[in-house]
Amino acid sequence: MTMISVTRLNGRSMLLNLLLIEHIEAHPDTTITLVSGKKIVVADSIETVGNNINQAMKEIGLVGSYKQQRVDEE
Repeated sequence: MTMISVTRLNGRSMLLNLLLIEHIEAHPDTTITLVSGKKIVVADSIETVGNNINQAMKEIGLVGSYKQQRVDEE
């Protein structure tokens, strides 16, 4: 399954296709940007979303995995 469960800010759960995720930011709300440019703000922490992505990728047998990368802004 290439879907992960996330919780929107209104408390509703939704499934999101992890293959459509371009990047994830936390400022302070976790914002998921899709390859289409659409942004989804979720209540889940960036760590939780990352762990869910890792788990889903392992389940479908993808070799690579999510690696958290922090970019220091000057």
